[in-house]
Amino acid sequence: MTTLGTAETFKRDWLDGFVTAYGREVRKVPGAYGVLGRNVPRRGKVAVVIGGGCGHYPAFAGLVGPGLADAAVVGDVFTSPSAEQVYRTARAAEGGAGVLFAYGNYAGDVLHFGLAARRLAAEGIESRTILVTDDIASGPADAPEKRRGVAGDFIVFKVAGAAAERGDDLDAVHAAAVKANAHTRTFGVAFGGCTLPGADQPLFTVGESEMELGLGIHGEPGVRTVGRLGAAELADELVDGLLPELPRGDGRVAVLVNGLGRTKYEEMFVTYTRIHERLAGAGLTPVHTEVGEFVTSLDMAGVSLSVLVLDDELAELYGAPCDTPGYRSGGAILEPVELSSTVDKQLARPEGEGVELVDRLLTAAMRRIEDNESELGRLDAVAADGDHGLGMTRGMRAAVSAAREAAGSSVADTLLAAGTALADAAGGASGALYGVLLAETGAGLRVDEITTAVVADAVDGAVRAFTELGKAELGEKTMLDAIEPFRQALRKQAEAGAALPDAWREAAQAATLAAEETANLVPAKGRAARLAQRSKGHADPGATSFALIVTAIGEALGKEGN
Repeated sequence: MTTLGTAETFKRDWLDGFVTAYGREVRKVPGAYGVLGRNVPRRGKVAVVIGGGCGHYPAFAGLVGPGLADAAVVGDVFTSPSAEQVYRTARAAEGGAGVLFAYGNYAGDVLHFGLAARRLAAEGIESRTILVTDDIASGPADAPEKRRGVAGDFIVFKVAGAAAERGDDLDAVHAAAVKANAHTRTFGVAFGGCTLPGADQPLFTVGESEMELGLGIHGEPGVRTVGRLGAAELADELVDGLLPELPRGDGRVAVLVNGLGRTKYEEMFVTYTRIHERLAGAGLTPVHTEVGEFVTSLDMAGVSLSVLVLDDELAELYGAPCDTPGYRSGGAILEPVELSSTVDKQLARPEGEGVELVDRLLTAAMRRIEDNESELGRLDAVAADGDHGLGMTRGMRAAVSAAREAAGSSVADTLLAAGTALADAAGGASGALYGVLLAETGAGLRVDEITTAVVADAVDGAVRAFTELGKAELGEKTMLDAIEPFRQALRKQAEAGAALPDAWREAAQAATLAAEETANLVPAKGRAARLAQRSKGHADPGATSFALIVTAIGEALGKEGN
């Protein structure tokens, strides 16, 4: 947020861009910082008017459209819109059936929306107000009127909008919104603060090993600092906070996992599996789930969990269709969703002397990669995406698991299974190329007796296949810069009549030296080529992982020979 926009013009500029982008769906309120649906006002329909400070998109302007809000009024960043702005927006939206104001329970909003409501009343226009108070961290349970509105804003707006859309009168729309608010609870966590437009520092910072529980949506930190939690532990913390607060119901719940602006959807999905599991374990049945951004806080890193306890009316309204720039639903059938859980195969630890040789060698290589995962990631992050260590660890574990499942098969078939599993689990170019090396090496070992010469021939064939597939050449700072010296050294040792363990170790030393020397090269292949100069002075991660693998195998071969 430090480069796009300035504090003085941010509200105007983003609102202009929003209405320009979504002009087919919304239009500006004349003379106000507000937006209306294209077909608003609608005669005889209650006008649902929402609003608050900007910085929370898609709340508030992004939630204007059929089935949700009729209009939204926008203040400066994290600041209430003025009473005049609220009044003008409400007047533009009102269609003769009254106005429902819906907004978070913040002092500035209460004052300005309240003043606008008084002005409407003086002109003979009825209005009702719902203050959203879903945030359990902002006040005691016995005084909910003191709590603020956070992601539950979306839930209350959605229910109110659906009630107005089906033709309910003002009192009924208000009653539905009040019920939704009373049945909604939210608890959130922040990993990092947000930065205001034009500022160069965040409003607050969070230590790398910490997180803030009970965050707000106006840039304020949480109410309690705890150590950084993993996905499952975070889910437990959020659910444990909400469960004692939930009102009684028939067991059906709608769940909202809300990103605060910087947290990625994939990260939220990782957390949701455990959330679903915990809610189900508490006797609750999630029948409607949304994971995404609904009420953000500029670029804050964080996530919140909201739970709406349903009854038949709330289920009908929350699942009703709507069409807005920030959220669209064709109408949801609220039915239980089964927990999806993929269980990764666990590696059984090898026991006894009867363990297969391939298993012993691959296990040694896997352990070496695990021990160096962080360093491989660091090398890869210099000019790429930093996932080589993680990918190789995942791939080698899959290779070992596949080799153990193939126990009793030939060496060739075991290596083929291991290579296929490695490529599948590791993914990316490195995964595919390592898979080829294993599988093609195995293809060359369909013989009665494995000798140094046979292994050298198999490696020759594997490297040919590797080169054909990867299209790499020596000197381009790729895995080949370690693989080819390994191949040449192994061939030389085979021709000299060396025993396989000795020959392999010599070749591994050549690969290690060559991998280190890649620090003097610049990449010419793949995404790293775009940042070639940045990688100068750093060894190639693929060459490094290859050297680590063949060195570990060489050490294991030596032990096998002893």
